[in-house]
Amino acid sequence: MADGSSETKSSNQMWGGRFASGPDAIMEEINASIGFDKKLYAQDIRGSIAHATMLAHQGIISAEDKDKIVHGLDTILSEIDSGAFEFSRRLEDIHMNIEARLAALIGPAAGRLHTARSRNDQVALDFRLWVKEELQKTEKALTGLIAAFLDRAEEHADTVMPGFTHLQTAQPVTFGHHCMAYVEMFGRDRARVRHAIEHMDESPIGAAALAGTGFPIDRHMTAKALGFREPTRNSIDTVSDRDFALEFLSVAAIAATHLSRLAEEIVIWSTPQFGFIRLSDAFSTGSSIMPQKKNPDAAELVRAKTGRVNGSLVALLTVMKGLPLAYSKDMQEDKEQVFDAAESLELAIAAMTGMIRDVTIRADRMKAAAGSGYSTATDLADWLVREAGLPFRDAHHVTGRVVALAEQKGCDLADLPLAELQAINSAITDKVYGVLTVEASVASRTSFGGTAPSEVRKQIAWWRARN
Repeated sequence: MADGSSETKSSNQMWGGRFASGPDAIMEEINASIGFDKKLYAQDIRGSIAHATMLAHQGIISAEDKDKIVHGLDTILSEIDSGAFEFSRRLEDIHMNIEARLAALIGPAAGRLHTARSRNDQVALDFRLWVKEELQKTEKALTGLIAAFLDRAEEHADTVMPGFTHLQTAQPVTFGHHCMAYVEMFGRDRARVRHAIEHMDESPIGAAALAGTGFPIDRHMTAKALGFREPTRNSIDTVSDRDFALEFLSVAAIAATHLSRLAEEIVIWSTPQFGFIRLSDAFSTGSSIMPQKKNPDAAELVRAKTGRVNGSLVALLTVMKGLPLAYSKDMQEDKEQVFDAAESLELAIAAMTGMIRDVTIRADRMKAAAGSGYSTATDLADWLVREAGLPFRDAHHVTGRVVALAEQKGCDLADLPLAELQAINSAITDKVYGVLTVEASVASRTSFGGTAPSEVRKQIAWWRARN
């Protein structure tokens, strides 16, 4: 967005005679931001109404002029909402487009609106309001995604599946427990969103160009009117701060990474080789040439959008990294990345929420896979420690020999005869078979946060009370 300083060239005649000759087409192209910052129109009008109301309250402008300004701004809001408003590149940005239209509607009173403010604090306000509203939408969307996982976790608290490390079968877990892992991840994302809102909940308006103003304004009044906790405390930092945008992008990048990990699992699990889930037609597509195909396109696109969000974060970090205080025109390049990332994240969360609610869980395939790869071997080692009194390292060695025997015979651990187990270690009794099934394995994991169905249900209850 254009800077309010006298150094900025403009074709806008509202600046006065000094800039009577306009820039050439290249300057207009690089300088104009109305193509994207018109997205901030509602925030700009809201901020201007609060500013005008405060100016009148402080006796800086008359009540009559304030009423004209507010009425004119309300008219402009209606025009933009209805699509009747004509945006002009000649007027550079959303602020000057609205101000020019206001002058056409109410005459000289429009010129009083810009008293005690600059485009520098004006754009900081508009952008901060927009980001705050987007964070609030993200918080709501994440709450919906968490709710979808809680429902599936409760439904499948007893559904056994393989747990993986290195994408290799490790130990049996329940699908409910796996769902609750994502509840934790997206719960942290929501906490980061809430922290970001708290960090940015300060009003920039009144900082003016960079030094504040000599007019007797009431910044606490405008902060309250605009829903901020308080005004910012340093005018130089206020107009040059884009931490709130960087924090939004940071939060978005982490959340998108979590969504991408989930998308990867959906892609893998929906393959015929795994067959753990079946996607609904609403979130998959067919092949143009292979009629048997059902492609997880929605999940793949969620996975891909993480690259866009991460790119936006890196782009804005790079824009800001070398800027001296206070405002520089470089900061006009701060918005498109945030707008794009917000749209990508919003769509990705909505798509994933829909997929989780619609997906069919193939519990039979999960259970069959849960026992593969000798996934209850750790349970055998634990039993040897608990029941036979072996040191864990010795139990680990014994279990390795048992696994080797099962591999040699081509059977599961539970299918090995007791005599052959006792030939490896005489302390083994027939009670060991009580821990070698996948159901017994998951039921035994009752430590806090463990995969036992009873523990999963406790965690579901804890989250439902807080979601």
